[in-house]
Amino acid sequence: MPFPQIRPRRMRRTEVLRSLVRETHLAPDDLVWPLFAVPGQRVRNAVKSMPGVFQLSVDELVAEAQEGYEAGVRSVILFGIPERKDAQGTEAYAEDGIIPRAIRALKEQVPGMVVMTDVCMCEYTDHGHCGILKAPKAGGPGQDLQVDNDATLPLLAKEALAHAKAGADIVAPSDMMDGRVAAIRTLLDGHGYQDVPILSYAAKFAGAFYGPFRDAAESAPQPGPGIPKDRKGYQMDPANWREALREVELDLEEGADMVMVKPAVPYLDILRLIRDRVDVPTAAYHVSGEYAMIKAAAERGWIDEDRVVLETLLCCRRAGADLVLTYYAKHAAQLLSGKKR
Repeated sequence: MPFPQIRPRRMRRTEVLRSLVRETHLAPDDLVWPLFAVPGQRVRNAVKSMPGVFQLSVDELVAEAQEGYEAGVRSVILFGIPERKDAQGTEAYAEDGIIPRAIRALKEQVPGMVVMTDVCMCEYTDHGHCGILKAPKAGGPGQDLQVDNDATLPLLAKEALAHAKAGADIVAPSDMMDGRVAAIRTLLDGHGYQDVPILSYAAKFAGAFYGPFRDAAESAPQPGPGIPKDRKGYQMDPANWREALREVELDLEEGADMVMVKPAVPYLDILRLIRDRVDVPTAAYHVSGEYAMIKAAAERGWIDEDRVVLETLLCCRRAGADLVLTYYAKHAAQLLSGKKR
Protein backbone atom coordinates (compact mmCIF):
# COMPACT_ATOMS: atom_id res chain seq x y z
CA MET A 1 0.00 0.00 0.00
CA PRO A 2 1.26 3.51 -0.77
CA PHE A 3 2.40 5.54 2.23
CA PRO A 4 -0.21 8.13 3.35
CA GLN A 5 0.27 11.51 1.69
CA ILE A 6 -1.21 13.33 4.67
CA ARG A 7 1.58 13.85 7.18
CA PRO A 8 0.63 16.11 10.12
CA ARG A 9 4.20 15.80 11.41
CA ARG A 10 5.37 18.07 8.58
CA MET A 11 4.18 21.08 10.55
CA ARG A 12 5.79 19.90 13.81
CA ARG A 13 9.32 19.59 12.47
CA THR A 14 10.74 22.85 13.89
CA GLU A 15 9.74 25.35 16.54
CA VAL A 16 9.20 28.00 13.88
CA LEU A 17 6.71 25.77 12.06
CA ARG A 18 4.99 24.76 15.29
CA SER A 19 4.64 28.41 16.25
CA LEU A 20 3.25 29.28 12.84
CA VAL A 21 0.24 26.97 13.23
CA ARG A 22 -0.21 27.17 17.01
CA GLU A 23 -3.92 27.44 17.81
CA THR A 24 -3.78 28.72 21.41
CA HIS A 25 -1.46 31.31 22.89
CA LEU A 26 -0.57 32.26 26.45
CA ALA A 27 0.62 35.77 27.25
CA PRO A 28 1.34 37.62 30.51
CA ASP A 29 -1.70 39.84 30.09
CA ASP A 30 -3.95 36.76 30.11
CA LEU A 31 -3.06 36.27 33.79
CA VAL A 32 -4.56 37.68 36.99
CA TRP A 33 -2.46 37.53 40.16
CA PRO A 34 -4.19 36.89 43.52
CA LEU A 35 -2.60 38.85 46.38
CA PHE A 36 -3.35 38.78 50.11
CA ALA A 37 -3.40 42.06 52.05
CA VAL A 38 -2.89 42.25 55.83
CA PRO A 39 -2.59 45.14 58.29
CA GLY A 40 0.76 46.59 59.29
CA GLN A 41 3.95 47.66 57.56
CA ARG A 42 6.81 45.61 56.15
CA VAL A 43 4.80 42.45 56.74
CA ARG A 44 5.63 39.48 54.55
CA ASN A 45 4.19 36.34 56.13
CA ALA A 46 4.99 33.15 54.22
CA VAL A 47 2.03 30.82 53.62
CA LYS A 48 3.42 27.40 54.57
CA SER A 49 1.08 25.42 52.32
CA MET A 50 1.80 27.68 49.32
CA PRO A 51 5.56 28.13 48.86
CA GLY A 52 6.28 31.49 47.29
CA VAL A 53 2.97 33.06 48.39
CA PHE A 54 2.81 35.63 51.18
CA GLN A 55 0.40 37.65 53.24
CA LEU A 56 1.52 41.21 52.52
CA SER A 57 1.07 44.55 54.19
CA VAL A 58 -0.04 47.25 51.78
CA ASP A 59 3.48 48.61 51.24
CA GLU A 60 4.82 45.13 50.46
CA LEU A 61 1.81 44.33 48.29
CA VAL A 62 2.42 47.43 46.18
CA ALA A 63 6.08 46.47 45.75
CA GLU A 64 5.09 42.93 44.75
CA ALA A 65 2.51 44.19 42.28
CA GLN A 66 5.11 46.51 40.74
CA GLU A 67 7.40 43.52 40.17
CA GLY A 68 4.54 41.66 38.53
CA TYR A 69 3.73 44.64 36.35
CA GLU A 70 7.33 44.89 35.19
CA ALA A 71 7.15 41.19 34.25
CA GLY A 72 4.02 41.82 32.19
CA VAL A 73 1.19 41.02 34.63
CA ARG A 74 -1.49 43.64 34.13
CA SER A 75 -4.18 42.49 36.60
CA VAL A 76 -4.36 41.54 40.27
CA ILE A 77 -7.21 40.37 42.47
CA LEU A 78 -7.11 41.30 46.13
CA PHE A 79 -8.09 39.31 49.22
CA GLY A 80 -8.04 40.89 52.65
CA ILE A 81 -7.35 39.72 56.17
CA PRO A 82 -8.85 42.35 58.51
CA GLU A 83 -7.73 43.73 61.85
CA ARG A 84 -10.69 42.05 63.53
CA LYS A 85 -13.48 39.62 62.68
CA ASP A 86 -17.08 39.41 63.90
CA ALA A 87 -20.26 37.53 63.12
CA GLN A 88 -21.44 40.20 60.67
CA GLY A 89 -18.11 40.59 58.86
CA THR A 90 -18.27 44.35 59.31
CA GLU A 91 -14.67 44.94 58.20
CA ALA A 92 -15.64 43.60 54.76
CA TYR A 93 -17.56 46.77 53.93
CA ALA A 94 -15.58 49.31 55.98
CA GLU A 95 -14.52 52.12 53.65
CA ASP A 96 -11.19 52.37 55.48
CA GLY A 97 -10.74 48.58 55.58
CA ILE A 98 -7.70 46.67 54.42
CA ILE A 99 -8.86 46.22 50.81
CA PRO A 100 -9.87 49.86 50.18
CA ARG A 101 -6.48 50.90 51.56
CA ALA A 102 -4.71 48.46 49.26
CA ILE A 103 -6.76 49.61 46.25
CA ARG A 104 -5.93 53.26 46.81
CA ALA A 105 -2.23 52.51 47.20
CA LEU A 106 -2.12 50.40 44.04
CA LYS A 107 -4.01 52.94 41.94
CA GLU A 108 -1.63 55.65 43.09
CA GLN A 109 1.64 53.75 42.79
CA VAL A 110 1.00 51.20 40.01
CA PRO A 111 -1.53 53.17 37.94
CA GLY A 112 -1.46 50.86 34.93
CA MET A 113 -2.54 47.82 36.97
CA VAL A 114 -6.13 46.55 36.70
CA VAL A 115 -7.29 46.04 40.29
CA MET A 116 -9.96 43.41 40.86
CA THR A 117 -11.32 42.63 44.30
CA ASP A 118 -12.81 39.50 45.79
CA VAL A 119 -16.23 40.26 47.28
CA CYS A 120 -17.07 37.75 50.01
CA MET A 121 -17.56 37.55 53.77
CA CYS A 122 -15.48 34.49 54.67
CA GLU A 123 -12.25 36.38 55.41
CA TYR A 124 -14.12 38.80 57.67
CA THR A 125 -16.54 36.65 59.69
CA ASP A 126 -15.43 35.00 62.92
CA HIS A 127 -17.16 31.78 61.86
CA GLY A 128 -15.47 31.66 58.43
CA HIS A 129 -18.59 31.32 56.29
CA CYS A 130 -19.36 33.39 53.22
CA GLY A 131 -22.50 34.94 54.68
CA ILE A 132 -24.41 35.69 57.84
CA LEU A 133 -25.44 32.68 59.91
CA LYS A 134 -28.95 32.15 61.28
CA ALA A 135 -30.70 29.47 63.30
CA PRO A 136 -32.77 26.94 61.30
CA LYS A 137 -36.52 27.28 61.31
CA ALA A 138 -38.28 25.41 64.07
CA GLY A 139 -39.34 22.00 62.87
CA GLY A 140 -37.10 22.19 59.81
CA PRO A 141 -34.49 19.59 58.86
CA GLY A 142 -31.19 19.66 60.71
CA GLN A 143 -29.99 21.58 63.73
CA ASP A 144 -26.98 23.39 62.28
CA LEU A 145 -26.93 27.11 61.67
CA GLN A 146 -27.52 28.13 58.07
CA VAL A 147 -26.14 30.88 55.89
CA ASP A 148 -28.89 33.48 55.51
CA ASN A 149 -28.81 34.17 51.78
CA ASP A 150 -31.07 37.22 51.71
CA ALA A 151 -29.58 38.89 54.79
CA THR A 152 -26.12 38.54 53.25
CA LEU A 153 -26.95 40.24 49.94
CA PRO A 154 -26.97 43.86 51.15
CA LEU A 155 -23.68 43.32 52.98
CA LEU A 156 -22.01 41.97 49.83
CA ALA A 157 -23.35 44.94 47.90
CA LYS A 158 -21.93 47.31 50.52
CA GLU A 159 -18.57 45.55 50.28
CA ALA A 160 -18.52 45.94 46.50
CA LEU A 161 -19.47 49.60 46.85
CA ALA A 162 -16.64 50.23 49.31
CA HIS A 163 -14.22 48.73 46.83
CA ALA A 164 -15.62 50.76 43.94
CA LYS A 165 -15.35 53.98 45.95
CA ALA A 166 -11.70 53.21 46.64
CA GLY A 167 -11.03 52.81 42.91
CA ALA A 168 -11.45 49.10 42.12
CA ASP A 169 -11.64 48.46 38.38
CA ILE A 170 -13.62 45.20 38.72
CA VAL A 171 -15.49 43.59 41.62
CA ALA A 172 -15.71 39.80 41.80
CA PRO A 173 -18.33 38.21 44.11
CA SER A 174 -17.24 34.71 45.16
CA ASP A 175 -19.80 33.91 47.86
CA MET A 176 -22.30 31.90 45.75
CA MET A 177 -25.35 33.54 47.33
CA ASP A 178 -28.38 33.56 45.03
CA GLY A 179 -29.11 37.04 43.70
CA ARG A 180 -25.85 38.68 44.73
CA VAL A 181 -24.97 39.95 41.26
CA ALA A 182 -28.28 41.82 41.01
CA ALA A 183 -27.86 43.25 44.51
CA ILE A 184 -24.34 44.48 43.74
CA ARG A 185 -25.29 45.88 40.33
CA THR A 186 -28.24 47.77 41.78
CA LEU A 187 -26.22 49.39 44.58
CA LEU A 188 -23.26 50.25 42.34
CA ASP A 189 -25.53 51.82 39.74
CA GLY A 190 -27.46 53.72 42.39
CA HIS A 191 -24.25 55.37 43.58
CA GLY A 192 -22.94 56.27 40.14
CA TYR A 193 -20.64 53.29 39.56
CA GLN A 194 -22.36 52.00 36.45
CA ASP A 195 -19.01 51.53 34.73
CA VAL A 196 -17.54 49.13 37.30
CA PRO A 197 -17.80 45.60 35.82
CA ILE A 198 -18.75 42.49 37.79
CA LEU A 199 -16.75 39.29 37.38
CA SER A 200 -18.96 36.64 38.91
CA TYR A 201 -17.62 33.43 40.40
CA ALA A 202 -20.59 31.87 38.65
CA ALA A 203 -19.61 28.19 38.75
CA LYS A 204 -17.72 27.75 42.01
CA PHE A 205 -17.60 24.15 43.17
CA ALA A 206 -17.43 22.84 46.73
CA GLY A 207 -14.29 20.88 45.99
CA ALA A 208 -11.23 19.77 47.93
CA PHE A 209 -8.71 22.08 46.26
CA TYR A 210 -9.12 25.18 48.46
CA GLY A 211 -7.26 24.19 51.62
CA PRO A 212 -4.06 26.21 51.10
CA PHE A 213 -6.07 29.32 50.19
CA ARG A 214 -7.86 29.11 53.52
CA ASP A 215 -4.47 29.17 55.21
CA ALA A 216 -3.52 32.28 53.24
CA ALA A 217 -6.83 34.10 53.71
CA GLU A 218 -7.48 32.75 57.22
CA SER A 219 -10.97 31.90 56.04
CA ALA A 220 -11.63 28.26 56.95
CA PRO A 221 -15.01 27.52 58.58
CA GLN A 222 -14.41 27.61 62.32
CA PRO A 223 -15.40 24.78 64.68
CA GLY A 224 -18.25 25.62 67.00
CA PRO A 225 -21.73 24.53 68.09
CA GLY A 226 -23.99 24.34 65.08
CA ILE A 227 -21.51 25.94 62.64
CA PRO A 228 -21.54 24.06 59.30
CA LYS A 229 -18.19 22.35 58.80
CA ASP A 230 -18.10 23.02 55.06
CA ARG A 231 -19.64 25.18 52.32
CA LYS A 232 -21.55 22.50 50.47
CA GLY A 233 -24.82 24.26 51.30
CA TYR A 234 -24.04 27.09 48.89
CA GLN A 235 -21.08 26.14 46.69
CA MET A 236 -21.82 23.76 43.83
CA ASP A 237 -21.80 19.97 43.87
CA PRO A 238 -18.78 18.81 41.78
CA ALA A 239 -21.02 16.25 40.07
CA ASN A 240 -23.23 18.84 38.33
CA TRP A 241 -22.63 20.39 34.92
CA ARG A 242 -26.15 21.43 33.93
CA GLU A 243 -26.44 23.35 37.18
CA ALA A 244 -23.22 25.19 36.32
CA LEU A 245 -24.74 26.38 33.06
CA ARG A 246 -27.83 27.51 34.94
CA GLU A 247 -25.74 29.46 37.46
CA VAL A 248 -23.94 31.25 34.63
CA GLU A 249 -27.22 32.02 32.90
CA LEU A 250 -28.72 33.49 36.06
CA ASP A 251 -25.69 35.65 36.81
CA LEU A 252 -25.65 37.04 33.29
CA GLU A 253 -29.37 37.84 33.56
CA GLU A 254 -28.59 39.73 36.77
CA GLY A 255 -25.93 41.84 35.10
CA ALA A 256 -22.59 40.01 35.34
CA ASP A 257 -20.08 41.23 32.76
CA MET A 258 -17.76 38.23 33.08
CA VAL A 259 -18.09 34.76 34.58
CA MET A 260 -15.63 32.40 36.24
CA VAL A 261 -15.15 28.68 36.75
CA LYS A 262 -13.40 27.63 39.96
CA PRO A 263 -11.32 25.42 40.30
CA ALA A 264 -9.73 25.33 36.85
CA VAL A 265 -8.04 22.11 35.75
CA PRO A 266 -10.45 19.55 37.28
CA TYR A 267 -13.32 21.50 35.70
CA LEU A 268 -12.02 22.23 32.21
CA ASP A 269 -15.02 20.38 30.81
CA ILE A 270 -17.29 22.89 32.56
CA LEU A 271 -15.20 25.77 31.26
CA ARG A 272 -15.53 24.54 27.68
CA LEU A 273 -19.29 24.05 28.02
CA ILE A 274 -19.66 27.61 29.27
CA ARG A 275 -17.31 29.09 26.68
CA ASP A 276 -19.33 27.47 23.90
CA ARG A 277 -22.60 28.93 25.21
CA VAL A 278 -21.83 32.49 26.27
CA ASP A 279 -20.26 35.45 24.52
CA VAL A 280 -18.85 37.27 27.55
CA PRO A 281 -15.27 37.02 28.84
CA THR A 282 -14.76 33.82 30.80
CA ALA A 283 -12.20 33.22 33.53
CA ALA A 284 -10.72 30.15 35.19
CA TYR A 285 -9.23 30.18 38.68
CA HIS A 286 -6.17 27.95 38.98
CA VAL A 287 -6.64 27.53 42.70
CA SER A 288 -4.36 27.07 45.70
CA GLY A 289 -4.53 23.28 45.80
CA GLU A 290 -3.56 23.05 42.15
CA TYR A 291 -0.66 25.44 42.78
CA ALA A 292 0.47 23.56 45.88
CA MET A 293 0.47 20.19 44.09
CA ILE A 294 2.76 21.51 41.36
CA LYS A 295 5.05 23.07 43.97
CA ALA A 296 5.23 19.88 46.01
CA ALA A 297 6.03 17.69 43.01
CA ALA A 298 8.60 20.18 41.73
CA GLU A 299 10.34 20.37 45.11
CA ARG A 300 10.76 16.60 44.99
CA GLY A 301 12.22 16.74 41.50
CA TRP A 302 9.34 14.75 40.04
CA ILE A 303 8.34 17.32 37.42
CA ASP A 304 9.81 20.28 35.55
CA GLU A 305 7.99 23.11 37.33
CA ASP A 306 8.35 25.74 34.61
CA ARG A 307 7.09 23.47 31.84
CA VAL A 308 4.19 22.16 33.92
CA VAL A 309 3.13 25.70 34.89
CA LEU A 310 3.06 26.96 31.32
CA GLU A 311 1.34 23.84 30.02
CA THR A 312 -1.31 24.02 32.74
CA LEU A 313 -2.11 27.67 32.08
CA LEU A 314 -2.07 27.13 28.32
CA CYS A 315 -4.59 24.30 28.72
CA CYS A 316 -6.88 26.62 30.67
CA ARG A 317 -6.71 29.04 27.75
CA ARG A 318 -7.29 26.22 25.25
CA ALA A 319 -10.41 25.12 27.14
CA GLY A 320 -11.84 28.62 26.73
CA ALA A 321 -10.53 30.89 29.47
CA ASP A 322 -9.95 34.46 28.38
CA LEU A 323 -8.39 35.14 31.80
CA VAL A 324 -6.60 32.77 34.16
CA LEU A 325 -6.32 33.64 37.85
CA THR A 326 -3.18 31.99 39.16
CA TYR A 327 -0.65 32.31 41.97
CA TYR A 328 1.93 31.56 39.29
CA ALA A 329 1.13 34.78 37.40
CA LYS A 330 4.44 36.58 38.00
CA HIS A 331 6.47 33.38 37.60
CA ALA A 332 4.70 32.52 34.34
CA ALA A 333 4.97 36.07 33.02
CA GLN A 334 8.70 36.04 33.66
CA LEU A 335 9.02 32.74 31.80
CA LEU A 336 6.97 34.02 28.87
CA SER A 337 8.92 37.26 28.62
CA GLY A 338 12.30 35.57 28.98
CA LYS A 339 13.03 37.35 32.27
CA LYS A 340 13.25 34.09 34.22
CA ARG A 341 15.73 31.38 33.31
